[in-house]
Amino acid sequence: MGMTERASAEPGAEPATQDGRRRRAEVNRLRIVQAMIELVREGDSTPSAELVAERAGVSHRTVFRLFNDMDGLYREIQGVMLRRLDPLLHQPLAGEDWCARLTSLVAHRARIFEEILPVKTAADAQRARSSFLQGEHRQFTRMQREMLMFVLPEAVKGEAQLLDALDLALSFESWRRLRMDQELTAEAALAVMDRTVRALLAQIQEGKDSP
Repeated sequence: MGMTERASAEPGAEPATQDGRRRRAEVNRLRIVQAMIELVREGDSTPSAELVAERAGVSHRTVFRLFNDMDGLYREIQGVMLRRLDPLLHQPLAGEDWCARLTSLVAHRARIFEEILPVKTAADAQRARSSFLQGEHRQFTRMQREMLMFVLPEAVKGEAQLLDALDLALSFESWRRLRMDQELTAEAALAVMDRTVRALLAQIQEGKDSP
């Protein structure tokens, strides 16, 4: 019996080999996901499998073996991004009243949107071809509105147009428009978003003061 045969015949040898393969696969999956995120952040919203493989230091075949569709890759990317954003997502809003908390929400949203801007933009470019990304987009849009509803008092929630205006002003789409289409800096985009929300708040106050 040769050395290879003896090794495979030893108790526990096969499970150990399988564990090693699983660990290598997990490491390669993470390297591929990180490579995809890096390339997207550098401006390539749809990097090719060849570029991802080169950046990750794996073979082209490994990319397709571990991620046989885009949905699988974007699920992994979402997991990485959620772990990065978890402290910020659970950060409480400052402010003693709802107006102050709404103002705090502007800065809170800006930090989140800036972090996810390139990845979310890349995902949206693929959304029409992915049921997973379509579902995630609907959930993300719903989550933004629910957070806004949580901050606002009942009287404001009852003003349908005002609620929709605030929802739009504080949306990711507005942030992307300011940053990418209007080419504002993150600081300038935050100032515009903050001014828009304050203008809407002023309308609420005017309504209270009017006879």
